[in-house]
Amino acid sequence: MINALLALPKLHRFLIVTVLAVLLLVVLIPSQKSSLPESQLPELEIGKRYSLDINYQNLASSQPQEPTEELDTQIFTVSKGDNLALIFKRAGLSPQETYRVSRAGDLAKKLLKMKPGESLELTIDKAGKLAQLDYAFSVTDTLRIVKTPDNTFSSAIHSKPVDTRINYAQGQINNSFWNAGVEAKLTDNQIMSLAGVFGWDVDFALGIRKGDSFYVMFEERFIDGEFIENGDIVAAQFVNRGETYTAIRYSDGNFYTPEGRSMRKSFLRAPVNFKYISSSFKPKRFHPVQKRWKAHRGVDYAASRGTPVMAAGDGKVIKSAYNKFNGHYVFIQHGEKYVTKYLHFTKRKVKTGQSVKQGQIIGTVGATGLASGPHLHYEFLVDGVHRNPRTVKLPKAQPIAKKERDKFQLLATQRLAQLDNNKRIMLAMR
Repeated sequence: MINALLALPKLHRFLIVTVLAVLLLVVLIPSQKSSLPESQLPELEIGKRYSLDINYQNLASSQPQEPTEELDTQIFTVSKGDNLALIFKRAGLSPQETYRVSRAGDLAKKLLKMKPGESLELTIDKAGKLAQLDYAFSVTDTLRIVKTPDNTFSSAIHSKPVDTRINYAQGQINNSFWNAGVEAKLTDNQIMSLAGVFGWDVDFALGIRKGDSFYVMFEERFIDGEFIENGDIVAAQFVNRGETYTAIRYSDGNFYTPEGRSMRKSFLRAPVNFKYISSSFKPKRFHPVQKRWKAHRGVDYAASRGTPVMAAGDGKVIKSAYNKFNGHYVFIQHGEKYVTKYLHFTKRKVKTGQSVKQGQIIGTVGATGLASGPHLHYEFLVDGVHRNPRTVKLPKAQPIAKKERDKFQLLATQRLAQLDNNKRIMLAMR
């Protein structure tokens, strides 16, 4: 064996000798001196099993452990008339904690707008003090208020990521636009929104015909793959009496034609969602209350009592009052040229001198004054002369801004291609 070792190269012999020396040291020198005298060390027999007495409790206590705190999470539903102080009282929390939470930054003001049916999740420590508050004020956003080391509270909004997808629907009108929307599986809000998009060009009360059709693309929102809610209409077409109207929604929230002209006019054609026109604009009409013939210088829109009435355009309220003829009424001045008048409200929602925006609620349908039933009497004046609100030529709103035109054209081209593609798919499925 020694001859074989000597026959190896010098480097190999050196490595083998070094390894053997280290092994010899490990065997001969103990790693730790025994705490017992050598005379008391037990003799160990080969092949025999021995048990070791290990104190696991001391071993565990010697390991570093993070302190744990007992926390209790409780959920409280907001009832009618509830506020933060009342909910904290039910949870056994002190008025001082209510005050400190209410001072947790501007975000904490959202707690002032809690609605019945919503809930607060309160996390309380073992001392009975608030550690954390969670208030989900929407399907995506939660206000979280957390106690800080200095015994104050900080607030932040935690938002869930939302996946937005585009869906498509289409319908053909057989008896009414509303029924066609329902058959196309549109929601009530979507049907009303679609009517709002084309409401300046299409008379949804008297101008709809059998065979008219619509095509609409709209957003759907999902969280973790679960449907949450419908979003905005992003593009739509309406075919009325053979004429096609197309609307594309831009990032400013407004709808434009594919050429960039605004779908919105300076005035709404009808400022109320009505059931039918009970009396049209006529030079001579028999008044149902006064029982005499006189000019009817407006349009009467029959609607349920309490139906909201909107300002037909941006302007300033020049009169908001009551008299025995008009009942509760509102007059609005729109620039120097136009005035709109709204009569027979149940309630007025604006005051004289107040500025209003198109679509803003200014009152509710009623039957005050000389009225035989609940309706809105609506008048439209141009340079002081009464015009038929249903037929008067309405001034258009501003087109897409020049700096946005190229960007809009790209979007419009994309949306039109999507609409056409969906039409072909639906046609092939029939």
